[in-house]
Amino acid sequence: MTGERDLRTLLSSLRPKLNPGRYVFTTVPGAVVPAGVIPVVTVAEPEGLTLVIPESEALAAGLAYDYVAAWITLRVHSALDAVGLTAAVALALTDADVSCNVVAGYHHDHLFVPHGRGAEAVSVLQALAAESDGRVSGPGSAR
Repeated sequence: MTGERDLRTLLSSLRPKLNPGRYVFTTVPGAVVPAGVIPVVTVAEPEGLTLVIPESEALAAGLAYDYVAAWITLRVHSALDAVGLTAAVALALTDADVSCNVVAGYHHDHLFVPHGRGAEAVSVLQALAAESDGRVSGPGSAR
């Protein structure tokens, strides 16, 4: 199944979904995920294995963290070689002063924003989608 590459189509089809829960970024030495931990994301780095996991699992496993995030899934199926989606999403969130960590999955892009700002970030992304769909006009519209 080939993902979408057209930026306007991608943006107008974002359909951001705020997943329930609180997620944290933590790291463990080596490449072994601790027992009882089911990561949403893993990234192997020379310094250790980065895990994005539910906060409750980090607490239960005694894993340290200092950032609690909300997890937003962009439900558009973007091609991994699509150009501009991450930049457009990042710019919209930057304009709203919302930090964002982006992870690309095979089917969807996933955003991790400060937990207390998850609903706000979804609203920003919904406005971006509406603007890109031509339903909103004004400064910065895609027209």
